[in-house]
Amino acid sequence: MPSPRQPAMTDAPPRVLVVGGAGYVGSHCCKALAGAGYLPVSFDSLATGHRDLVRWGPLVEGDIREAAKLREAFDTWRPVAVMHFAALALVAESVAKPALYHEVNVEGSRNLLEAMRLASVDALVFSSTCAVYGEVGDGPIAEAAPFGPVSPYGATKLEAERLMDDYGRSGGPRSVRLRYFNASGADPEAETGEHHEPETHLIPIALDAALGRREAVSVFGDDYPTPDGTAVRDYVHVADLAAAHLAALERLSGGGGSIALNLGSGKGSSVMEVLAAAERVTGRSVPRRPAPRRPGDPPRLVADPALARRELGWRVRRSDLDTVVADAWRWHLKRFGDRPGQP
Repeated sequence: MPSPRQPAMTDAPPRVLVVGGAGYVGSHCCKALAGAGYLPVSFDSLATGHRDLVRWGPLVEGDIREAAKLREAFDTWRPVAVMHFAALALVAESVAKPALYHEVNVEGSRNLLEAMRLASVDALVFSSTCAVYGEVGDGPIAEAAPFGPVSPYGATKLEAERLMDDYGRSGGPRSVRLRYFNASGADPEAETGEHHEPETHLIPIALDAALGRREAVSVFGDDYPTPDGTAVRDYVHVADLAAAHLAALERLSGGGGSIALNLGSGKGSSVMEVLAAAERVTGRSVPRRPAPRRPGDPPRLVADPALARRELGWRVRRSDLDTVVADAWRWHLKRFGDRPGQP
């Protein structure tokens, strides 16, 4: 198979199929791929992605559950590698609709792996999650931590990872599975960013409140065993995540084997610290109201990113909290305008 660094028998840039390329992290990775000399081909159903975020290459509309559509995309575009972001990712919805999550996150991934096998595409970078671990204590989480997902979302992402291992052992694609902690921020040039419907992530919710697009931020629990009583999470800038995906692709292009890696800053920020940063960056009040703890929310989730540093040479560059919030705010203003209204 040609290396992802070299186009096959042509001067055209090598193509990478970005499954879920119209979404949040996927669109940032498309920009990074284009900047590195690849042509990102987005394969997306647009069920949760946005057509206007596909800016750096062509869009193929299709659902990962459509095996024939996937095979057609491989036949047409002949990618040298795949980045896989397509998934359902709402924890509460996964509890209510576990069969749907299995259909999309597991069977969809199986369709993709089979299409890759048939097309002899050997390199896969997978968007995974720290939700595969569940509740594992207060210390930084390394890849050796035991698995214990507490939702069908986390369980289906873990099952997809195991499928990748199965395919790899039988001569199928090699994969780098990148387990994100809290993806956050936006493109520093505000060309793409976070836009979920509904929005469930703390930073854009806080910015909505600063804009008057929602009344207040619900603080789920103020009695955790943390310094200020609110839950602590590891916020990693989406531009840093995109850099990790490029590094993972280069690892595979150089013949590297399959591996799973945690992606985080290695530092935690509490809910109250995030809200304070939002007020500091925007110069506006961020109203908040107390709410009960959500089931399954651990007090602290912070990555140990040492293995990613060793294996990929990866370092976070923009993941300090104020930079994360400032980049997100710039995008938020561009996307929604400096006006009140409903999210």
